Amino acid sequence: MQGPLLDFLRAARSAGLRISPAESIDAARAVEQVGYADRTTLRDTLSLVLAKSAEEKRLFADCFDLFFSRPAFTPEQPEEATPGTAESPLARMLLAGDQSALAAAAEGAAAELEVANITIFTQVNLYTRRILERMGLAALDREIAAAPPPTADRLREGRDRLREQVKELVQQNLALYARGQAEEYRNRSLARTRLAAIDRRDHDRMRKLVRAMARRLATQYGRRRKRQRRGLLDARRTIRRNMGWDGLPFLPVWKEEVIDKPRLVVLCDVSGSVAAMAQFLLLFLYSLNEALSGLHAFAFSGTLVPVSDLLERQPIERAIPAVLDRAGFGSSNYGQALADFAEGHMALLDSRTTVIILGDGRGNRTDPRAEILAAMANRAKQIVWLNPEPRPIWGTGDSDMPRYAPHCRVAAVCNTLDALDRIIAGLLRDGA
Repeated sequence: MQGPLLDFLRAARSAGLRISPAESIDAARAVEQVGYADRTTLRDTLSLVLAKSAEEKRLFADCFDLFFSRPAFTPEQPEEATPGTAESPLARMLLAGDQSALAAAAEGAAAELEVANITIFTQVNLYTRRILERMGLAALDREIAAAPPPTADRLREGRDRLREQVKELVQQNLALYARGQAEEYRNRSLARTRLAAIDRRDHDRMRKLVRAMARRLATQYGRRRKRQRRGLLDARRTIRRNMGWDGLPFLPVWKEEVIDKPRLVVLCDVSGSVAAMAQFLLLFLYSLNEALSGLHAFAFSGTLVPVSDLLERQPIERAIPAVLDRAGFGSSNYGQALADFAEGHMALLDSRTTVIILGDGRGNRTDPRAEILAAMANRAKQIVWLNPEPRPIWGTGDSDMPRYAPHCRVAAVCNTLDALDRIIAGLLRDGA
């Protein structure tokens, strides 16, 4: 596979195209047939091989145009300049206005310095300086210092233009190859940022991250699984498997534990203090439909409101604001919410059900009704409490977490998408 095609495939992946190894091989075979001479034919051919959807075709077109465009190295040739008036190669190219030679020298220096490995915009000036040094900047500066004023002025102007053109070349490489890394870095940063501190401008990106994480978990845990219980021998299956050795257990068979899809009941505090966290949790859980056998969602600030039907009837982008409008932004009353659940929904709980409660446990000094949570823990498989507050402030002020935590199998700090992903993945892995 030729170097330019390899570089283009890397740039296309960075732009967001999903290109498999088989598609890369098909692209190489197609390029062998059409060549690089006719740019339109090359673009149409690679588009057919690499782009599968309308969005990918748009990304491909933008990437192709950017990859096969190069900054114009066009220093003006002075009227009285001649190639022989300079000693260093770079000075001669500048005075002669040799566009092809300047472009080839810049591309060669960029390749030697592996400028395609640029990752962040702060490296642009660094790579620009290194490329110029590789092209002979030091010798050019010495010649400018020693040349008579007319020639020195022309060389100085040519050097300044060359610096801008090399910088444009580096910026082009940044746009081609660092886009994917920059997106990945941005996504990692958002996943580690407190959900309550996510800027509204990043909500669309966060929703995509939530869905991507949920799809990954659904693919991994969205089927009935078996897990070997190492150390517990299955005697009957071991004897049956080793009949060829007169029943001697050369090949032991271990007992297996069937892990069913989990059943979840989710209670989300959507009061003002945790509303931002609640909307991402609801989106995360409802993106896990393939991995869940049953999900019942409730929202509360004071009274408890069932929201499963609302979330199922509407697209999630409209449903979550509707949930917040219906039950959110009031003052938290955990005791009342637990009492409402005990009065009308206790039948949802059985030995296979996990209850997830999202909230800071601050009930504004109302009765916490911890005995209801204890009764729920006795009926359900487990209670998991996700608290967005740091653990050291649990129990301070109006926090009732010390009364609720003893009835929870898991009481964890969860205020970032990474933490949410880790906790939910653990529940799914263990069958919740």
